[in-house]
Amino acid sequence: MFNVKKKRMVKVVGLMTAAVLGLSILGACGQKEASDKNEQGKTVISVGNWPQKEGTSKTNMEKRKARFEEANSEFAIEPSNWEYDLKTFYAKAAGGQLPVLFSTAFTEASNIIPSGYAADLTDELKRQGLYDQMNKQILELLSKDGRVYAYPKEAYVLGLICNIDDFEKAGLMNSDGTPYQPKTWEELAQVAAKLKAATGKPGFILPTSNRNGGWMFTEIAWSFGVDFMKKDENGKWKATFDTPEAAEALQYVKDLKWKYDVLPANNLIDGTEMHKIFGIGGGSMLIGAGAKQFSPYETDVNSIGMMATPAGPKKRVTLLGGTIYEVNGAATKKQIEGAIKWIRAESSPDLTDEYKKIAEDTIKRDVENGSIVTVKTTSPWSIDSETVKYNDELIAKYANANPAHVKLYNDFIRDLGDCELRAEEPMCAQDLYGILDNCIQAVLSDKNADCAELMRKANSDFQQNYLDNVDY
Repeated sequence: MFNVKKKRMVKVVGLMTAAVLGLSILGACGQKEASDKNEQGKTVISVGNWPQKEGTSKTNMEKRKARFEEANSEFAIEPSNWEYDLKTFYAKAAGGQLPVLFSTAFTEASNIIPSGYAADLTDELKRQGLYDQMNKQILELLSKDGRVYAYPKEAYVLGLICNIDDFEKAGLMNSDGTPYQPKTWEELAQVAAKLKAATGKPGFILPTSNRNGGWMFTEIAWSFGVDFMKKDENGKWKATFDTPEAAEALQYVKDLKWKYDVLPANNLIDGTEMHKIFGIGGGSMLIGAGAKQFSPYETDVNSIGMMATPAGPKKRVTLLGGTIYEVNGAATKKQIEGAIKWIRAESSPDLTDEYKKIAEDTIKRDVENGSIVTVKTTSPWSIDSETVKYNDELIAKYANANPAHVKLYNDFIRDLGDCELRAEEPMCAQDLYGILDNCIQAVLSDKNADCAELMRKANSDFQQNYLDNVDY
């Protein structure tokens, strides 16, 4: 009875919200069309995520603005300090207060694109010769019904981050200076046990709360053969993880605690805490991409290593994510043109002087901030593009740590081999992660927890409380 009422209420609220937002979009569009030019007749491009704090980042952006406006005299860049936040996004969008351009995570594309607040960039991307040069796997993540609604800034794939000092203590370093690579998740558990025996610290740090645990768990579960949802013949999403494979994946997490004893004692760890534990040397391995998140803890960059994602019983899978640019759905065609011209200065297959300047300024800032710069990134563009080659040259030039420590990861993202790339789950992903967090916490708190029953209940809850309430 409760679920029926909840579903009915969600749909009514959804209709009311859609009506209000629809009016807001029309209002915002009209406002934009009337005010997209300044007094000098230049098309205004308001750019979000503009640095507020005085320093290198803000100075570099101001210099970039000056260079852009000199080279593109029909446009005027207007700084905006607003940064994407789901809590304020819809209110600002409904009020016509979004900047023309802002950046956010890949994960938010599934929220923004269906909302109607993202501009269709397809025609302009084709006109500027960018569409066909995009990484097709990434392009698919940013599209709906064959149209592109976001521009990739940078991409990443998850790998395995490790503490080199701990690996040395455990005798797990190879003769070429690379850390020992666990080939499977099962082998990772065994390596984690060796690390704990040698260091007395948790061999593996797995997040368990604030939806971070569920997020990381999906990558593990995929490799066990789990599909979390599928569309049925009527186009409705159905939860599909009440399976032996899902129970087996959860049992693996349970074994990390009760069989191998390699996890932190705290069963409530979010992403921030996970990075802190590793950053201060409190654990030996974790799942992640890049290593800039450890600079606040003044982590020695030479103690950071990276490797490929291990394989599961069924296959090797890693998650693809990154940063994207969104153009306000109320933007005019001329603003879309200018926004893409602004973006392509830092994310493009074309090696221009402006791109080189921005890329070098960025890597210099990373060195200044104490971030490791030897880790390569997955490119939104063809791997043979000049920008990819230039970025690799910059990494070699400004390397501030031993390249051998991250070689296995760098080789991995340049040649994924049999590894399958997957995006986050397509529907109600954050809600799914929260439910999976509960499952992880249950098996880490109770040695006798029934993994199959937990997955059965999680599957049912996800279907009834979320997928059944999707407004198709």
